[in-house]
Amino acid sequence: MSIEVLRTIREVRERVAARRRAGDVIGLAPTMGALHEGHGSLMEHARRECDCVVASIFVNPIQFNQQEDYDRYPRTLAADVAFCEARGVDLVFAPSVEEMYPRPLRAFVDVERLSEHLCGAFRPGHFRGVATVVMKLFQIVQPDRAYFGEKDAQQLAVIRRMVDDLNLPVTIVGVPIVREPSGLAMSSRNQRLSAEERTIAAALYRGLECAASLIGAGARDAGEVKGRALAMLASEPRIRVEYFEIVDPEEMQPVGEIAGPVRIAAAIWVGSTRLIDNVLAAPEAPAGHPSQ
Repeated sequence: MSIEVLRTIREVRERVAARRRAGDVIGLAPTMGALHEGHGSLMEHARRECDCVVASIFVNPIQFNQQEDYDRYPRTLAADVAFCEARGVDLVFAPSVEEMYPRPLRAFVDVERLSEHLCGAFRPGHFRGVATVVMKLFQIVQPDRAYFGEKDAQQLAVIRRMVDDLNLPVTIVGVPIVREPSGLAMSSRNQRLSAEERTIAAALYRGLECAASLIGAGARDAGEVKGRALAMLASEPRIRVEYFEIVDPEEMQPVGEIAGPVRIAAAIWVGSTRLIDNVLAAPEAPAGHPSQ
């Protein structure tokens, strides 16, 4: 059976309800399109674990801070549908803005605290827009499992907390970051980089790995680790660092003393392109005290 592209909420609900009546497990991979192998990994995980895989393709206007950024976001639906079909997706939900937001929105989902730092500090309202559209997709598709990439670690933490706090009957699956050979995390925004900028941007992952290595080798002072990593990034003058933080991986709060697993997260600008990335790091367990 070939892939089916659905444009309305009613159609999605009808198709998914029929699959659910047949006893199928429903998986959802939410995307904004401009698909790459990072998205492909979400779909492949869903295909292995679910009977019916739904991919949404929707450039969500309420999560953009800059109208220009929203306008510039690539729309490549035909290529995206072919991409989904090659990875075994059953249904693509590609609604219009008018279908998702037929009138001015008055109800939003706001996950506090977790959205305050990192990207939240520089993109006011972004995570409210993300949480709201994801909640809408969950209500429309009603998936059993939903797949999100770990590249957007703060987004993943926000969605997990929303699901837990609001008792939503969906399992959230985090999928590891897919990287280019240079280490650069795959992103739709990479399309905006010139070949030279792509080489420069790879320094972000090296900076994160530098910090992770220091922590693994015994460094416990977060400020010192950040300073060393930032000095490394400073060697590339065309990188502008927006933030480089070491945070608790669940609450997304900055830490001063590193006593357990932490998320090292950063956002940089290379030219006019903003890129994010992160790695998980943990101190080595003392001899005789293996980590869990």
